[in-house]
Amino acid sequence: MSFSATVKNEICRKVIPEENCPIGELAAILRSTKSIEIDNKNISITVNTESSAVARRIYSIIKSKDSTNVEVQIAKNRRLKKHHSYIVKISNLSDNIIKQSKFLKSDSKTYRNINKRIPMDILKIRNCKKAYLRGYFLCNGSITNPEKSYHLELVSYNQKHAKDLTDLLSCFDLNGKYIKRNNYYITYLKESEQIVDLLNIFGAYNSLLDVENIRIIKDMRNNINRVVNCETANLSKTVNTAVRQIRAIRKIEDLWGIENLPDNLEDLARLRLKNREASLKELGELLNPPIGKSGVNYRLKKIEKIAEGL
Repeated sequence: MSFSATVKNEICRKVIPEENCPIGELAAILRSTKSIEIDNKNISITVNTESSAVARRIYSIIKSKDSTNVEVQIAKNRRLKKHHSYIVKISNLSDNIIKQSKFLKSDSKTYRNINKRIPMDILKIRNCKKAYLRGYFLCNGSITNPEKSYHLELVSYNQKHAKDLTDLLSCFDLNGKYIKRNNYYITYLKESEQIVDLLNIFGAYNSLLDVENIRIIKDMRNNINRVVNCETANLSKTVNTAVRQIRAIRKIEDLWGIENLPDNLEDLARLRLKNREASLKELGELLNPPIGKSGVNYRLKKIEKIAEGL
């Protein structure tokens, strides 16, 4: 089961529409489809989903508001042969549902009069805003497995609705953005913290904890990798520097003689030859009297400069 399906099943199992603004979810369901038929002033819509839990939820929400004719059909999914898709057909939408969901701009039942925008005037209560986002995600949303990446998206069939979704997300301080993809508009979140906040809005608390746990593990891995890379880089730099210094000292030894160096440089040169893997700090502690890291670095640079002049 995909992570999206897990989240949707949890929402359907735990969040009861009757207690969380069913009008908000109803309005989202009606705007989640482009399959709308108007015949003899009767409006019918069809919603497709791969989740049986979502299909049952749509059925129960519609039935709880009206005796409108609703049926659920099961079809083989051509893309995923082992899975089924569920087709929820809502025939002859009642005037009650149309009014409550603000599905039409006026009383005229025509395609041109369909209200594709989010009806913010019926989502004044915070719970109703949550319900709309939750209902729309159930019908037209998806979330990537957080072990792979952080990405949640909502598919709209027109640009104005996608813009409305970003505005609705901003009511909860979520910075949603939208782009056009083929003939659709995708409203998306890509930050793990914002996805966690939206799962909290949905009421998907178990899924929220799963994302948080994965995020903690990823952060730990990233921190460990960062430390290891930093230590590896420092070690590589130390080794390369030591090799360069030893080459300079060997050159002086072959062409001039280490004993001809000033006493302070001679002592350090001989220490470096005996302690090839020692850091500057360790070399300074071996000198008598000991000196600091910067002092050792200064003397070794003088030795390298002498070698360059030979």
